Amino acid sequence: MWFLPLLFLVLLISGTAFAYLMGAVSVFAFILAGKAQFLSVMPQRIFAQLDVFAFMAMPLFILTAEIMTRAGVTRSLIDFALSIVGRLRGGLGHVNILTSVFFAGISGSAIADSAALSRTFVPEMEARGYDRYYAGAITAASSMIGPIIPPSIIMIIYGGLTGTSVAALFAAGVIPGILLAVALMVLNAVIARVRNHPGGPSPDLPKFWPSLLRAAPALLLPVVILGTLVLGLATPTEGSAVAVLFALIAGQFYTGLSRSMILDALEATARLTGTIFIILAAISILGFLAGQLGWSKALAEWVGSFGLAGTKYLFFLVGIFLIAGMFMDTPVALTLLIPLFAPQALEQGINPIHLGIVLCFNLCVGLITPPLGKCLVVVSALTNLNYWRLAYTALPFVAAQVLLLASLAYWPELCLRLPRLAGFSVD
Repeated sequence: MWFLPLLFLVLLISGTAFAYLMGAVSVFAFILAGKAQFLSVMPQRIFAQLDVFAFMAMPLFILTAEIMTRAGVTRSLIDFALSIVGRLRGGLGHVNILTSVFFAGISGSAIADSAALSRTFVPEMEARGYDRYYAGAITAASSMIGPIIPPSIIMIIYGGLTGTSVAALFAAGVIPGILLAVALMVLNAVIARVRNHPGGPSPDLPKFWPSLLRAAPALLLPVVILGTLVLGLATPTEGSAVAVLFALIAGQFYTGLSRSMILDALEATARLTGTIFIILAAISILGFLAGQLGWSKALAEWVGSFGLAGTKYLFFLVGIFLIAGMFMDTPVALTLLIPLFAPQALEQGINPIHLGIVLCFNLCVGLITPPLGKCLVVVSALTNLNYWRLAYTALPFVAAQVLLLASLAYWPELCLRLPRLAGFSVD
């Protein structure tokens, strides 16, 4: 079996797309393990992996974000955030974070958040006297709020893989997302005082009520999504369809939506959805082989030999997923690791909603952690910042996120309080 790691490295170095890489390695693994006869059932296994009702919500939420972004919603959210916290010391840093909170309710993606906001905030903050690397670092760090506050693409993937209620996961993500924003704003306030960042009242700050009116359609979108789910008016898939309709109507409130804009949004949605689904399909082959060879059982026995159970096992997973997040895309890490580790966690009595929030949050930390932090890569590329210097500047924000991650893992109620109040079964 030594051939498989060698094949993996050769394909990885050659730049082969990850889905094709995993598919090729999985097929050769079947042959080398003497299980080639099972390859004939792979089409059924792949279809079974993708034939999950919750996954239908994913392309519709992606389409919602694409429509709202093209409608010019970003500027209205920034103006509204400026009207709230722009007068504080380090105000543009706070605005950056608060805009990410608002944007999270639209995009559900950290990459989309960092791409949309980095070109606006980094030059603006630099012009106002902030260090450009600090501006890039706080933009990358705050973009992690995107996948935590609903709607969240990675929570849909986790819910589809484990059978956990996506609506309950969305509700559970609200408090951790707000806590993350608060933690980043506290850290920004401290750094602003130490570095004497600009702040104070300014005559050019937007007025609160006009900016609120302008941002209202965008701010109402997450309320509509979460409200329909929590009140039981719609399933996540139905809620995502309502979100698309709302986005089409709200888009007319901003710059308007032309036919070309809608076609571009549909094309971008198809590309991103196809990318995620082909990764899910490729990894499903490896997951089937893992079941045939008993890898999950062997892994459970190996972990059990360390005497890890309950919270200790959860912190063990935090370490594993932190390392994975540094090197792997979030959807890839989820689909690869969740089938291996989640069953053992659930057998030990860890709540599936709590587990999902912790592990999704966990992998998102990797988005601003070298060597392959995707949000750092996006901000670096769009603003011409040196990647490694940007990563170094982001380290205080990474530390704050890891501390919050540990708190979420240790105190399940931080994740479960809101789903319980909303009437979801969490016990």
